[in-house]
Formats: sequence, structure tokens, C-alpha cells
Amino acid sequence: MTTGTARILVVDDEDSILEFVSYNLKKEGYEVQTASTGDEALELAAAHEFDLVILDIMLPGSDGYEVCRKLRVRSEVPVLFLSARDTELDKVVGLELGGDDYLAKPFGIRELQARVKALLRRSAAHAPTHPDQLPGERLEAAGIELDESTHEAHFGGALIDLTPREFELLATLMRYPGNVLSREQLLKQAWGWEYLVETKTVDTHIKRLRDKLAAAGVDSAVVETVRGYGYRIQA
Repeated sequence: MTTGTARILVVDDEDSILEFVSYNLKKEGYEVQTASTGDEALELAAAHEFDLVILDIMLPGSDGYEVCRKLRVRSEVPVLFLSARDTELDKVVGLELGGDDYLAKPFGIRELQARVKALLRRSAAHAPTHPDQLPGERLEAAGIELDESTHEAHFGGALIDLTPREFELLATLMRYPGNVLSREQLLKQAWGWEYLVETKTVDTHIKRLRDKLAAAGVDSAVVETVRGYGYRIQA
């Protein structure tokens, strides 16, 4: 997040939503720019630095998922998805593509403001204060070595191919080897999702994480399911 006033890009093809969201965010002191198509959003994101992108999924041309995927190639800017579709699958897809939160339409302005503040606060907390002071720990568990400063995990010297969300999930488990973490704890600690209530999202990502570990030669059983409680990684 940049210093000073946070800059937010709001993307939606409904003029009423653009006006409603931008007006209320400006009242909170944010600098706001808007776009009504995915292509316009990508052009603005390439030309300006934003601290947050509020992104509708159903857009003409490149939809919100495609915009998020392209943003993630070059940026870690937080993305808050907006959608009239409120299904578990939609949320999983958005999370897997690198989205940070998901808000279903219709929504109240107080809830939107709370999500925005939480994402900006989380982004600021993770931003390095100086190039020589990169945040992150080096973790080891079950023969896996993970470096949070480089966002890489290795097993037997080989790189484990992980998406950012899978990496964050693994890192959270490895901080507490041998300890059971509930789905709610994983949602909050790994991804900062304080509002998502469908905890099956964690189950989906645990399955994908196990597949990635197995592909790298790790016994997928090192990530254990503790029925009725959650998950843990072997120490």
C-alpha cells in the first residue's frame, strides 16, 4: 500500500453501482477511479498504482476473473470481488485466482467499508518498510522447507509448485506443526478472510495442496484431517 491517501479502482458495468460505491468511498477520504469494462480496468491498472481494486465479476469483454488473473501476473494489489452470484464455487474460483475477498450483491455500504478497511490494513501490514527488510520466516516441517520472504517451498531440494493461496495455507499450517487449526482459523490466518462463512473453501484448497505436495514427492498424508476439528501438518 502506498503512503498517504489510499487509491481505489472500482470496476462495474452498472453505473448505479459505480456511483454508489465511489461516492461513499470518497466520503471516507479515499481517492477513487472507476472503470466499466475489464479492458478499461486493466489499462488503468497498468498506468496507475492502486492500493485496492473492487471488481465486479460479470463484465463485458474480459470478466472479473480474467481481470484478476492478469492483474496477478504483475501485481499483488488486494482484490475485492463483487458479484450477484453468491455460490461456494464462485468464491473458490475467485480465491484461487488471487482474489482477497468476495462480497455478494446487494450489499450495504457499512459492510463494504469494513471490507475495504480490513483489506487495506492487511495489505499495509504485509508491505516491507525497506527493500533490505523483507518480511517473512523460514519454516520447516515434515521435510518441507518454506521461505516466506521468497514465497518458495522446497522438498528434497525441489521446488513445490504452489499458487499464492496454497503457499499461504501451507505456511500457516507449518507455523504450528503438530497442532490442529480449525477451518475458521485457517481462513483468517492464511488469507485474512474474516467475513467468509463457507468454510468448505478450506477443504477445497487442502485437497489441492495435498495434490501439489504429492506431485513434489511429499506424502500427502503429512497434512492430516482431524475430523470435527480441522487440519494439522505433521511436525
